[in-house]
Amino acid sequence: MQKPLIIITGKDGQLGFELSQIQNHYSNQFDFLFTNRSELDLMNEASIEAFINKHQPKYFINCAAYTAVDKAETEKEIAYAINATATAIIAKTCATINCQLIHISTDYVFDGEKKAPYLPLDETSPLNIYGASKALGEKLAIENNSQSIIIRTSWVYATHGKNFVKTMLKLMNERDEINVVADQIGCPTNAADLASAIMQIVLKLNNDNAFKHSNLYHYSNTGNISWFQFAQSIKEIANLNCKVNPIPSAAYPTPAKRSNYSVMDTSYIADDFGIEIKDWKTSLQLMIGSL
Repeated sequence: MQKPLIIITGKDGQLGFELSQIQNHYSNQFDFLFTNRSELDLMNEASIEAFINKHQPKYFINCAAYTAVDKAETEKEIAYAINATATAIIAKTCATINCQLIHISTDYVFDGEKKAPYLPLDETSPLNIYGASKALGEKLAIENNSQSIIIRTSWVYATHGKNFVKTMLKLMNERDEINVVADQIGCPTNAADLASAIMQIVLKLNNDNAFKHSNLYHYSNTGNISWFQFAQSIKEIANLNCKVNPIPSAAYPTPAKRSNYSVMDTSYIADDFGIEIKDWKTSLQLMIGSL
């Protein structure tokens, strides 16, 4: 009997890479097809539909996105094409072949005005083009495929690719002191943990088709910190001597406005799928240890 196929976009990104690292754990149950831009161009609308129809996946995990937050302010059309238009086509095509879409989104859909962790059903109100394009992508995914599952995540890092942890390690090895924003609060996500959670969700869906889930979920490691506290912990775990100075966001202006608070409530995903979520520091120690 043929195994269900899982298509995963964004194989060169942090999450796509981490999913590729654990595919062998699930090779008895599923076949995997990982794609990047050269194999599936999300700017080419016709090719998306043709690709999905050709391969007939049972699950489609969309990790691909336009993620250059500041660049999106001037590349608005590209950001919307990849993060919104392509998502709508993926969702619609998946619906026609009864394929489960799992679409990865972001904490950037929120404005940070809330003082308690954001719930999945809280109203979105993005502060920048990147966030707005991702919020529209979520909406279009659900409108075009009512079975779509959206997983919002935040502050993603991994052993692969560019991210805050690797940037801090590099700078701390090169400099005597660095400045890091201290008034933006959120929670880091180790992409390896998110990859594992996604596969737990796929297993649950595959074994229990009658299970009725929400469309919207949040996933990050537990706890909440500032970027400054994140940097301090990276320094301590890596045993480096660089001095880390806290600065306000106003001292580090960026083209795209950032939220001051983007902590997300992850209880829905834990309850619905039985996922145990590590605290951020434990996960950070594991990642730095593996480097």
